[in-house]
Amino acid sequence: MTNRILLIDGDVLAYKAACACEVATEWEPGYWTWHCSEEEVKSSILASIGELMDKLDGNEFKLALSSETNFRKDILPTYKGNRAGVKKPVVLKAIRNWMVEDLEAWMRPGLEGDDILGILATWSKLKGEKVIVSIDKDMKTIPGLYCRDLETGTVEISEAEADYQHLLQTLTGDATDGYQGCPGVGPVKAEKILTPGPGTTVYDGWAWEQIVGAYAKAGLSEEVALANARVARILRAQDYNFKERKPILWTPACMTSVAA
Repeated sequence: MTNRILLIDGDVLAYKAACACEVATEWEPGYWTWHCSEEEVKSSILASIGELMDKLDGNEFKLALSSETNFRKDILPTYKGNRAGVKKPVVLKAIRNWMVEDLEAWMRPGLEGDDILGILATWSKLKGEKVIVSIDKDMKTIPGLYCRDLETGTVEISEAEADYQHLLQTLTGDATDGYQGCPGVGPVKAEKILTPGPGTTVYDGWAWEQIVGAYAKAGLSEEVALANARVARILRAQDYNFKERKPILWTPACMTSVAA
C-alpha cells in the first residue's frame, strides 16, 4: 500500500483559522478591542487537517511555514513590500509557534512555505506519494500531485507543465507578491511569447531568448528578466543546498549576456 503524504500550506491554514476565530468587542461606547481564543484556533486547524487527511486519503502530513526572512528580498527589495503594515491576527505568532513545536511544521531560514512544499515534493529522500495542498496558484510551478481545493481534487502536473508555468510567471509577474514581470505582458501575450517552434521545448535556451527579447522591447535588461525569474521560481529540491541551508538561485539553460 502506497504511503500518501500531504504537504500542507501551513501559512494559509494558520491565517485563515486565526482570522475566523478573531472577534472585535466594543466594551463601552467607542472603545473596541480584538480578542481570540488560542484553543479555538488550534481546534480549527486540527479539524482542517483531519478533513484533508480523510478526503485526500492521506497517511501522514507535513506542514510548511514561511520564515520571517526571505531570500527573494535580496534579489528584489520590493518583493511583497505591499504587505508591510497589513494587520495580522493577534494570535497568529503564537499559533505558528505551536505548529512548529507541537505539529512539527517545517520552517527554514530565508524560505517561504511555498519553497518548503516544493522542496519536499521533489525530494527523493522523502519516500511516498506526495501531494501538495495549497490554494496558491504558484504551486502549479512544481511537478507532481497538487490539490488546490477539495472540490477540484488532486491533479498531476508534469515537469514540462511546471517549467512552463514558471516562465509564464516570469513574464506576467505577480502584483500580489510585488514583482511586475515584463510591463505590458499579460497571460495571453505571455502564452504567445512562449509558443515554441518546431522541435523545441519551452524550457530551453530558445525560451529564455524569447523572454529576454520581450523585456528588451519594454526597455528592460536581461538582469531585470533574471531577477523576476528568480523570485518567481518556487524552489525544488535541486534548488536548495541542504548542507548550507541556502537556496541555489535559478539560472536559465542559455543566457545571452549575464554570467550564471
